Amino acid sequence: MNHDLLLLSNSSVHGRGYLEHALSTIQEFLGPRNTLHFAPYALADHDGYTQKVREALSPIGVDVVGLHETTEPRAVLADAEALFVGGGNSFRLAKTLQGYGLLEPVREQVEAGQTCYMGSSAGTNMSCPTLRTTNDMPIVEPGSFATFGLLPFQINPHYLDPDPASTHMGETREERISQFLEENDVAVLGMREGSWLRRRGTSLELGGTTGARLFTRDQEPREFEEHDDLSFLLQLTPAFDRAAFDYAT
Repeated sequence: MNHDLLLLSNSSVHGRGYLEHALSTIQEFLGPRNTLHFAPYALADHDGYTQKVREALSPIGVDVVGLHETTEPRAVLADAEALFVGGGNSFRLAKTLQGYGLLEPVREQVEAGQTCYMGSSAGTNMSCPTLRTTNDMPIVEPGSFATFGLLPFQINPHYLDPDPASTHMGETREERISQFLEENDVAVLGMREGSWLRRRGTSLELGGTTGARLFTRDQEPREFEEHDDLSFLLQLTPAFDRAAFDYAT
């Protein structure tokens, strides 16, 4: 596998501009590639979203091409060296990607090393086998929960630790993930804001400064910190329904 991935938990951290906290990492990730194709489908304002990405990446000399600017995104992506799928609503994003028939071709291009993939928030959800561990409301109904399947485990971006002092009576994020594991025997990595994953082939490393928690069925959550090697997660059995994936594509 020739996967080249950068998966951000979030695109903004408190007190800093859009993508600013990860700008040097994005520059390293892109290397000599100076054109980045951007999928703005998770938000309704595609033009405004694309312009926001252009402004954020202009300091490192990256040319951003919005996929919404073409009627044939699949054809455009066939020659793309780098793809960024931005955050927003995961259900809307998945429905659009499925509608354009992008799941299988993007997956094949990334696996072949033809296209490097960057995701943030909902875009990071799309790298998983399914979108089932998103935090979002299902504001639209996609054809299935299937996503790109670039990883064999699930991610929960924007992960929040339980706050013992909170008076909120709803489920904590940890409780929601525990409920997911009651029905699905697949690992879930809770990525706090300010963290990211960097995959190079069979290597997977945790970046950022905030760390992550790994949830697996019938085990206590495990804590990981910056620079920890998470390559063992890539050895897990892919946890998605192939029939559902084929249906979505």
